[in-house]
Amino acid sequence: MVQFYSPNRRSVNRGIISVTADNLDAQGQGIARHQGKTIFIPGLLPNEQAQIQLTEEKRQFAKAKVVKRFSDSPHRVDPHCPHFKVCGGCQQQHVATELQVNTKASVLEHLIQRETGVSISSHPIIHSPEYGYRRRARLGLQYHAKQRTLSMGFRQSQTNDLVNIKRCPVMRPELEQLLQPLHQCLNSLNAVKRLGHVELVLADNGPLIVLRHLDPLKREDKEILRTFSVQYHVAIYLLGDEKSLEPLMPGQPAPWYQVDGLKLVFSPQDFIQVNDEVNQQMVAQALAWLDLQPTDRVLDLFCGMGNFTLPIATKVQTVVGVEGVAALVASGQYNAQLNELNNVNFFHENLESDIHQQPWAAQGFNKVLLDPARAGAAGVMAHIVKLAPEKVVYVSCNPTTLARDSKVLLEAGYHLVSVRMLDMFPHTGHLESMALFSSGPMDIE
Repeated sequence: MVQFYSPNRRSVNRGIISVTADNLDAQGQGIARHQGKTIFIPGLLPNEQAQIQLTEEKRQFAKAKVVKRFSDSPHRVDPHCPHFKVCGGCQQQHVATELQVNTKASVLEHLIQRETGVSISSHPIIHSPEYGYRRRARLGLQYHAKQRTLSMGFRQSQTNDLVNIKRCPVMRPELEQLLQPLHQCLNSLNAVKRLGHVELVLADNGPLIVLRHLDPLKREDKEILRTFSVQYHVAIYLLGDEKSLEPLMPGQPAPWYQVDGLKLVFSPQDFIQVNDEVNQQMVAQALAWLDLQPTDRVLDLFCGMGNFTLPIATKVQTVVGVEGVAALVASGQYNAQLNELNNVNFFHENLESDIHQQPWAAQGFNKVLLDPARAGAAGVMAHIVKLAPEKVVYVSCNPTTLARDSKVLLEAGYHLVSVRMLDMFPHTGHLESMALFSSGPMDIE
């Protein structure tokens, strides 16, 4: 048999080694050093000693699993969730909240310092409740023909298999209490074999469910769902394909949430921030940083349905929101009218294309807010510099692209005044943040 040599393949030493973790990364993995190499070890906390076995080895680092732990950190806590270690949703429920948030803050500060040369604190942290914070969750549905039963839950870590979720302590209690009766309801449908996923959302006016079904539902199944809807006081929407969302019962009130005293109506398919408490604090912090005045002209890029745009409009001369998703723009326009805000203009534009020909780009603004997706805002940073606003607030779900885009502003003479770490997703590796830049002298908050 011919054997081929792969220069990129490295053998993994299966021997057992003993280490002491000296740090934690943003994903909740312990970090240890052995013979000059960094080793990442899920489940190990700083100052804990353990025997480990390497599972993957690269030139600069390795990954390992714990074989036996010899000591416990004072920051180790008992997870609240019975599915912890199996479900891929939360990785850090064994880590005390203080260590979780301080680790993420340190990672954010390190990235900014490494990429920009600016040393800055990301404290005070914008905190979240430890549990019961998630007001939106999508669960997969998987029918098992042999067992004749339905699994409903999240993916297992590093697999496509579902964990059948009976409890989820990070969900808002109003949603968590629906899990078991909803599973029983869906398992009783004739269409149980042809269901895609189910999404639970808690609006301020009550919970709702979006059910993705791959075939048209028969009358009997719709009747079962109506009974569930009435019994549990939950609005149900049916999603036959990605564009055919319809309420199960005509006349269902549209969902809405409040932010900064405004009422924002949304479609069940619209993006809204998962963590309402952090969202309220985030919006308040952004408005305070912008130091809004009645004469201001504000630009809100990647504005969604106006989560920042509409609160800004209550305090300034005019605000323009630009967003690439047409449905969100329509929601923003509707909510501007609903809240009687006449100084708001929304534009549906692709901010990753040539923005210079877009109609909003010809206008002048003295303050800018942007909230891009994980890819960041490379396509608009040069235009922001051209606008020469007094202040820029950048809200980020990816510290790497925040650090990258920050360099454009710093090279143009802006100062990085403040940074905040947002604990938007406790017990996970997601790191949300926001930063304030000023064109004037270094401000003091």
